[in-house]
Amino acid sequence: MDKDRIQVGQIVNTRGIKGEIKIYPLTDDPARFYDLETLWINHKDSFLNFEIQAVSIHKNMVFLKLKGIDDINEAEKYKNDYVLIDRKDAIPLEEDQYFIFDLIGCDVRTLEGQYVGKVTDVLQTAANDIYVVKDKDKEALIPAVAQFVKKVDIEEKCILIDPIEGLI
Repeated sequence: MDKDRIQVGQIVNTRGIKGEIKIYPLTDDPARFYDLETLWINHKDSFLNFEIQAVSIHKNMVFLKLKGIDDINEAEKYKNDYVLIDRKDAIPLEEDQYFIFDLIGCDVRTLEGQYVGKVTDVLQTAANDIYVVKDKDKEALIPAVAQFVKKVDIEEKCILIDPIEGLI
């Protein structure tokens, strides 16, 4: 995945005949689209940049009118493509918050240096996130809470944990 861009939605349909696209948002806050001036569409393995002309939200779906997409036939070409934004346009995260795609691939080690595995997924639950950590044929589920996760270093792609007996 392109680390300079963040996936924020998928084009699921068109609306009307003037080229409006319907987007299923992949962000916690669909209203964030109101603050964007441009976005990217990942179309056939290339990234196309578009200026946003209009935004509306209805029933948690985002509708966009993009400059250069002026009819339904042009909009249809992008159905099922993903919409991305530049990382600089991302909503700032608070301390100890991370983008899931930044956590995927991080090495997980204990405070003593024992290699546990790599983060392959992050499960989002009502209580807290859970890091899915895999190494060869082993899998560990690490609750993303301060009791277990002692340090996350996105730059170094490393997470230090202090597991209890039976966690790993």
